[in-house]
Amino acid sequence: MKSVKISALVVLLSMLFSSLAFNASAQIRDYRFHTVFIYNFTKLIKWPKNYQSGDFVIGVLGNSPIIRELQKMAARKTAGMKRQRIVIKRFGSLSQINNCHILFIPSSKSSYLPTINQSFPRSPMLVVTEKRGMAQSGSGINFVLRNGRWRFELNQNATANRGLIVSRNLKRFAIPVMGK
Repeated sequence: MKSVKISALVVLLSMLFSSLAFNASAQIRDYRFHTVFIYNFTKLIKWPKNYQSGDFVIGVLGNSPIIRELQKMAARKTAGMKRQRIVIKRFGSLSQINNCHILFIPSSKSSYLPTINQSFPRSPMLVVTEKRGMAQSGSGINFVLRNGRWRFELNQNATANRGLIVSRNLKRFAIPVMGK
């Protein structure tokens, strides 16, 4: 009887750990897709002239597995028509955010979106999120899972208010959203 309980416990623990490993690899795969999208945003969105030279900064608020994927991309790609070097910065707090072209806000930090929009109302910064309802709340782009595929919502009011020009090609693939 004791060996049956131990065997059952081993099976349950194995299932639990394989489930956790599957979820972790699925999350990494999701962030790889996000990274491909973000790279394409660097090519399909036009920033004001003073943001078209120097480093192209992609910031991430807090810790997120996307940082590693973005760093891999930045090591081999350039941004925009001017082929700017891509630099990835992790911002541990809101007070550290400055001079970035794209700010990725992971779902765990989405409660900071209103403060970010209030602190940087006209900054030419594309705010990218990954939680339901964030595009309607003022994010420029929000990743959503639709029918098992990653898509993105585009809040044209938010991008236009920040002086960003979104290409027709990008608009064609976006899910349009009305928001702040």
